[in-house]
Amino acid sequence: MKKYIVIGLIVLVGAAFIIGPMLKGSEGDDPSKDQAPATFAFEENLATKWNQLVPISIDVNMKDVKKLQLIYNDSVFKTWIAPKGNLTFQLDAGYFGLGTRSIVLLSTLNDGTTYTDNRMIRVLSDVKPEIWIAEIASTLPHLSTSFTQGLEFNEGVLYEGTGQLGQSMVAQVNLNSGEIIKKMGLDGTYFGEGITILKDKLYQLTWQNQKCFVYNKSTFAIEKDLTYTGEGWGLCNDGASLIMSDGTERIVFRNPETFQIERTIEVYDDRGPISKLNELEYIDGLIYANIWMTNSAVVIQPENGKVIAVIDGSVLIKEGQNGGDVMNGIAFNAKTSKTYMTGKNWSKLFEVRFKKPVV
Repeated sequence: MKKYIVIGLIVLVGAAFIIGPMLKGSEGDDPSKDQAPATFAFEENLATKWNQLVPISIDVNMKDVKKLQLIYNDSVFKTWIAPKGNLTFQLDAGYFGLGTRSIVLLSTLNDGTTYTDNRMIRVLSDVKPEIWIAEIASTLPHLSTSFTQGLEFNEGVLYEGTGQLGQSMVAQVNLNSGEIIKKMGLDGTYFGEGITILKDKLYQLTWQNQKCFVYNKSTFAIEKDLTYTGEGWGLCNDGASLIMSDGTERIVFRNPETFQIERTIEVYDDRGPISKLNELEYIDGLIYANIWMTNSAVVIQPENGKVIAVIDGSVLIKEGQNGGDVMNGIAFNAKTSKTYMTGKNWSKLFEVRFKKPVV
């Protein structure tokens, strides 16, 4: 099993990332290292942290190399003409953000034959997340029949999206009583997921149907549906883009009209990726995300995917789960600056405050 060279730190890297180096010629053969015209001078994949330059060492093993290119994440970062001997290059591995990226050494011989040598680099966050404790400020009723997938305030009004086949819906909810004011149910073949409201539209994801339904916020009439590839989990917005999770460590920003992907971030702390990102909320310029099947949520910088805090929701589990499912649902009421959290099939909705470390 290959190990990792860790640049500037000690990191435990998951087995899913362990991909051995590959050497390949243009004719489809796999030359040995001795046959390769140029190779990386290290056998292992790499792990580093944001804003740390990675020293890349290269051995040129043949004299007739016409051109050598260092390709990082499909972009050419460095080109050498007629290279010889040992070469070094300081790679800004964080250039494309956090996550796992490919690094390829492309050799072109004088006769036009090409060879590649491949490695992977994992870029971790340089921030150690703070631990925030979710404390209960007040307790409100919540329908235990609601399998909460999305929770959202808009102009001081609470909306909820629920899941389960045959039970999925979007609803306007009375904050104080927990009762449904109005709702729209989905066809029994759809499993509802996260919701968000942008302008006069309410958006609702589906789990595996690859559809996002767009409702008129006032009437709950479905106006259209948008398509995507993969699973839908959580949804929020920053006032311009829809922000979506799919159960992995990836979060995508989408155009609200076309649902096309505008950009993608990978969510990492200083140890590795944070996967199973579920229901999302955008609060004061940060993304809050439940982590499925845990008592925790994370606070994420939307610019780069860095986790700056982990929210411990143990108290909410103790007081609210009571036979229900996992913690899920974060909603921020901009009119009162209050934040609320609940879970799937919980009978309680909590106004919460986050106890942060004293600086």
